[in-house]
Parts: sequence; C-alpha cells; structure tokens
Amino acid sequence: MSDGRHTSRDTVDNSPDSRSTASSDSDDVLLSVRGLKTHYEEQSLLGGDPVRAVDGVSFDVREGETLGLVGESGCGKTTLGRTLVRLEEATDGEVVIDETDITTLTGDELKRWRRDAQIVFQDPESSLNDRLTVGEIVREPLDVHDWKTPDERRQRVRDLLERVGLREEHYYRYPHQFSGGQRQRVGIARALAVEPEFIVLDEPVSALDVSVQAQILNLLMDLQDDLGLTYLFIAHDLSVVRHICDRVAVMYLGKIMEFGPTERLFSEPQNPYTRSLLSAVPTPDPTAERDRTVLRGTPPSPRDPPDGCVFSTRCPSKIRPEGFEELSEDDWEAIEVFREVLRERSRTDPSLSERARDLLGLETRLPDIDEAADELFANRSFSSDVQRPIRRSIEAANNGDEGRAREIVTEALGSVCDREAPSLLATDQTNGARSSRCHRHREEYAEPGAVDRRGPEP
Repeated sequence: MSDGRHTSRDTVDNSPDSRSTASSDSDDVLLSVRGLKTHYEEQSLLGGDPVRAVDGVSFDVREGETLGLVGESGCGKTTLGRTLVRLEEATDGEVVIDETDITTLTGDELKRWRRDAQIVFQDPESSLNDRLTVGEIVREPLDVHDWKTPDERRQRVRDLLERVGLREEHYYRYPHQFSGGQRQRVGIARALAVEPEFIVLDEPVSALDVSVQAQILNLLMDLQDDLGLTYLFIAHDLSVVRHICDRVAVMYLGKIMEFGPTERLFSEPQNPYTRSLLSAVPTPDPTAERDRTVLRGTPPSPRDPPDGCVFSTRCPSKIRPEGFEELSEDDWEAIEVFREVLRERSRTDPSLSERARDLLGLETRLPDIDEAADELFANRSFSSDVQRPIRRSIEAANNGDEGRAREIVTEALGSVCDREAPSLLATDQTNGARSSRCHRHREEYAEPGAVDRRGPEP
C-alpha cells in the first residue's frame, strides 16, 4: 500500500448503476463497491415493504485517500459504512478487494477481512465497554486475532496509546475517567491495533467540542500519512469534510447523488441536492447575502421511495411536464404538496389493529384528503387539464385506492423526474472526474444556471 494522498479521480456509474468505470487505470483502487444494496425486511406477521437503506451504490475507494460520505440524517451513510466492514449484511451487490467479494466471506476469511477493515464509531462513550480498562479495550482485537505473544500485545497497546496522544498510565484506567476527546482517541487506538488497511470513520468528531474536533482530525491525518491508511469518512458537518477529504460522495435516500473531488464539488456543485446542502452551511457573517435553497418537507420514507428520481419530491430544479409552463411557481408548489399528501396518506404507518381491520375489509382512519385539497387549492384557478386529474385522484383516495390516486396525478401532471430514475452520469472529466444523478444533465432537459450539462463520456 502506498502512503500519502493521491490525485483525485472519480468512478462513474452508467445505467444500470451496478456498472462503473474509472477515468484512468485502477491499479491504486483498494476497494470497489458495485451495485451495493442493504435492505431491512419488515419484521411483523403482516409483512410490509423493506427499508431500502442502501439502494444500488457504486464507487471506488483509492489507496491512501480519505473519501467523504455526506447527506441528511437517515440517508443511509452509516448503514453503508457498516455494510463495508460486514457489521451489516448486504442484500445485493459486491464489495471487491483484491478480486475477492467480501460480502460472500465466511469463517476464517471473514475474520481476516475484519482485521483489515475497522470502524471508529460516532459516540465514543457508548462504543467502549465501561467494565474493561483502556488497556483491555485496545488489546481485545489483538486477543481475538491471536496476535503474537501476550507480552507483545501489551507493549503494542502501550505504543498505540502513546501514538494517539495518551499516556502509559492510562492503560489501567476506565473509559468513564476520560473526556470525550480522550475516549475517541481510545477508539482510534483500538481500530489501529490489528494494523488495518481500511477504516470507516462514522462521524468520529460530531460529539466533540470544536477544539477537540481539530485535535482528532489532525491526529487522523497524521496517522494516515504515517501508516498509509485509507478512510471512509462519514459526516454531516460539511466544513469538516472539506478540511479532511480528498473526494466526496453525496448521498440521499440510499443513493449517491454526486461524486467528485472535494474542492471542485464545494466550489461548483452540479447536483440540485448538493447545491441545497451547501447553501445551508453557516457563514462567519450571517448578514451576508447568499443564495439559499430551502427544501420543502422531509425525505420520503426509504420503504416507499419515489419511482423516478429519489429527490424529485423536494427538488427545486424539478422538470415540469410539457404544456403546463404557464402555471405560476405557487400553483406548482401547491400541486407538488398535494402529491406529497397523497404519498404520506399511502405510507401512513398503521397500527397492528388497523392492519387487521384493513385485511378484514373494515374501515380504517386515514388523513382527510378533501380537507387538504381545500386548503391547498382554495382561491386558485386551474384549467380543466389540472382540475380533472386532481378531482379523480381525490375520488380514488376516498375510495381507499391510494396507489391509483397517486398514479392519476403522476400520469397527468408528472414529468420525467417522476417516471424515470436518472443514472449517475459523467459531468466533467477534466482535472478529476465528476458525476451527478440528475435529468438536468441531459441535453433535452438542460436548464441554464441550474446544473451543468453532461460532459464528455469517460
């Protein structure tokens, strides 16, 4: 393994998303993820749709780099990281290292992979066993993997504690005797104990004070330079990601929305979702004028993601269907909110008794669709092309056919964003490849100033 940082380049998915190609040779790729899915099945007698926590993700992690993974809470970042180190089982796809798919490993082979891949958890307090001393905690991976002799293990632990900025006398102390920053150093020492190649850092500084965050980040970068480590750095703090990461993957509802070199992604975001995330980053001068993008609502349920683009329910650059360009932004927003009401109504998580009543054909309580329509469309004048599908949709919803209600509105008022899932397309191959998942990159849907159009093929 080579140490230090590498020149950034990207991996681009083409439809289907399980395929990806690199912009140059892949000799320095440590780990390749292809079409990875991690779904959680409904654990109940009446069943239900699975939670699509990770839903078809593909990318490469290069030796010696720090790859950032960002996105809103619940987008699947942590599940992806845990799947890569086999703390969660993949539903489909591959995670390939040295031509071996680690998702298929069992027994001694899996044990060897868990030695090569480690994880540092978000909460340093809950991830350490308070009944063990710090020395025992750090030595535990060495004991599990039967690393050398007991005396050599104890010396290894002492060396690791010193390397992460702790002292020899800390060996016999317990986690509750340390500060949050010190506990995180213990977690890092434990992850380094068995000399891994790849470490998942799951928001390792989010629970720490700002001054302590800087210390831990500097420690991680020093360790990477000294030991040639490769990191997957999961975070929601974009300023931290910009400081430490070579490349960044932006995740939303289980999918990668944009991928590219850190500085270029921050200075020239190409995906509407990335633009909205960056617009929310605080600035030193809160009075300075900025183009902020405030997203409507919350992400859809991972049990019921949109059929088209996963970001279509909140996207400020969503493509309108042909023939409805004359409607105002307020009118379109009302229509979009109505569609979300239908979605929320159809995905309302019923109780066990309500599910039983539904199976028996008895009446169940659902949000009142007529009341929502009255509030949204009062004092609005729509053409018959808009009024007719809305009325039919309301009738279908009142008759209990939630799926048909949504279909009616989508067929009449939906666009390509609602019907087709965009692929992760190459948008720029100069000075480090970039990719983005958006229909706006296609020539026929390009919108000046919204996002860049698709660049040359890799």
